[in-house]
Amino acid sequence: MRIGEVQRTTKETDVKVKLNLDGAGAAEIETGIGFFDHMLTALAVHSGFDIYISCKGDIFVDGHHTIEDVGITVGQAFAKALGDKDGISRYGNSSIPMDEALASCAVDVSGRDYLVFNGRFQYARMGRMETQMVKEFFKAFASNARLTLHINILYGENDHHKCEAVFKAFAHALGEAAAVMGSGTLSTKGSL
Repeated sequence: MRIGEVQRTTKETDVKVKLNLDGAGAAEIETGIGFFDHMLTALAVHSGFDIYISCKGDIFVDGHHTIEDVGITVGQAFAKALGDKDGISRYGNSSIPMDEALASCAVDVSGRDYLVFNGRFQYARMGRMETQMVKEFFKAFASNARLTLHINILYGENDHHKCEAVFKAFAHALGEAAAVMGSGTLSTKGSL
């Protein structure tokens, strides 16, 4: 089983993550930010990864530290679970409609971290989650998982629908990229 476990403790947050890439989409998530928990649950279900996340953060300030630190820790757990990346598909791509909204995501588990995020939200919040933190979560994840990530919100009116389409597209693309397809490394360099 490809499993990554990481704990990250700072003065702002205490995050524990267990991620099983060969799971069945089970989720046990508690960050103190309900909408964020909803998105992380969608990530587990749609990627097929089993994800356990516990975060105690300074949400009395705002959600920034919690969301960013969860992104860091889940990204680290993903990288740890992948190990040497032997036999993975490496690339994943998905477009997901959510009612009137459409989002796409392309992933390269390359060992090079880069984020392109094209999309806007109409309002400052979705529940207790700040919309500007959507990009920050993916930036933290991509940097710590060391992957190239392109996310585009192509259109939509409802912020909830746009955000959920993003997380589901990411989940499908990431699940596809992490899938074991054989042996060896899909790279002209011979390593990722």
